[in-house]
Amino acid sequence: MSNSSNRREQIDRYLEAIRGGNSEAFDALTPFIYNELRRQASQMLRRERQGHTLQTTALVHEAYINLVGSPSKDWENLEHFFNVAAKVMRHILVNHARRKCCLKRNGGQIQKDIELDELPDTNKPEVLVLLDDALNRLRTINKRQAEIVDNRFFAGLTNQEIAKLMGISDTTVKREWRQAKAWLLREMKR
Repeated sequence: MSNSSNRREQIDRYLEAIRGGNSEAFDALTPFIYNELRRQASQMLRRERQGHTLQTTALVHEAYINLVGSPSKDWENLEHFFNVAAKVMRHILVNHARRKCCLKRNGGQIQKDIELDELPDTNKPEVLVLLDDALNRLRTINKRQAEIVDNRFFAGLTNQEIAKLMGISDTTVKREWRQAKAWLLREMKR
């Protein structure tokens, strides 16, 4: 048996123990997941503005505290755990951006010059807030597309990883991503 399959089996046992209510299992799981959480946080922060007051380590630690403190810990597998972790990090960044927009209420005018080919860099707090609001509206009309956006844009998963996680084909992921992206950009432009 390979080292990576041993590692994966051990992670799966920790996740099962967490689902069973073993609070110590989360601490045992941490060394296995920490680097991936840092990678996710780093990828999210790259889309943020220069000089963002949240750093990678702080984002990971705040997400970790939220995950440990969450009443629901029924993560099905490692991919599901990282999916939830990415959503937690996204909410932390959006809440941070909302607070920043409130602090500079008059100067925080939202610009509408968004290009319709790619999702914008969220390097301005108001753009991240716009994206989050549009994504929440999309979630009410097409939950699957919203989940694909979460997984692709925020969690940094590939189409193949998303397809596996969601139990759909790679072709469906590509099609739904294109449709969701176009819808979000139109919503953000309004």
